Amino acid sequence: MKTEINAQQIPAFEVIHEVKKAVIGKDDCIVKAVAAILAGGHILLNDIPGVGKTTLAMALSKSMSLRQNRVQFTPDVLPSDLTGFSIYQKDTGTFAYQQGSVMCNLLLADEINRTSPKTQSALLEVMEEQKVTVDGVTHEVPAPFIVIATQNPFGSAGTWMLPEAQLDRFMVCLKLGYPDMEDEINILKGIQKQEQVQSVISSEELLVMREAVTAIFVQEELYKYVGNLVNLTRTHPMVDLGISPRGTMNILQMAKAVAFLRQRNYVVPEDVQDIFPAVCGHRIILSTRARAAHMDAEDILTELLNRIPAPKTV
Repeated sequence: MKTEINAQQIPAFEVIHEVKKAVIGKDDCIVKAVAAILAGGHILLNDIPGVGKTTLAMALSKSMSLRQNRVQFTPDVLPSDLTGFSIYQKDTGTFAYQQGSVMCNLLLADEINRTSPKTQSALLEVMEEQKVTVDGVTHEVPAPFIVIATQNPFGSAGTWMLPEAQLDRFMVCLKLGYPDMEDEINILKGIQKQEQVQSVISSEELLVMREAVTAIFVQEELYKYVGNLVNLTRTHPMVDLGISPRGTMNILQMAKAVAFLRQRNYVVPEDVQDIFPAVCGHRIILSTRARAAHMDAEDILTELLNRIPAPKTV
């Protein structure tokens, strides 16, 4: 049965309120970031320097009482810095596992495109399976586990682009962009203060909300709607690589999380439409013809949303 959800049942609203203290004027990005966390996904913040990418990640971590590690990615960061390593114990004659930076609730991978592909790939297993394997031994990471990675799309000298396999593991790719004049003035006045952010929920409460998101109802027509949108990305003449099945699942998970934040226990087409570009934009690879026509992923995705009629839900 479709019902509305009482706002008092959603501590995530308190998280959004706290994060807005540190990140001014980017409410849509904040809501999508919180939705991605509720949906159990990872977040890629792809934008120019100085717009608040790291601030957003730190505020999310603090507001949800998450144990956080931050890694500033540089060419000399090694895979073992992330996954951990085994060290020989002379007194016992055995090898002991020394934890890497992934052993936390939230890993902030700052400037992830400035480290080598070998180090980037060290995150593949843990992002998908919530565990790491070192010397043949598997170690579970704490729950919840979230990766928030930042990268600068400009100034490509000395950087390595993330491979498609790793991009596909990020549920959403968000861009904060420049603030408008009013928000910039508020920032200048000192309203934006990271230390104002308070812890308002625990990691246990986050896991409970994730369970509630999973239970959100989806009508059969919406499954078909998402399937039609995804299939068009795979056959579009301007797209060389369409959305993967993982991406399809991420669309539905994000739509459920957005419905939850909108105080509903059911998904409507608007939920899918609102998150479709953020979930799919970093996953599709445009053809040479599209790039020559100066088209970007958002243009293609908007066209698809306009082409497929939204189903009528009851």
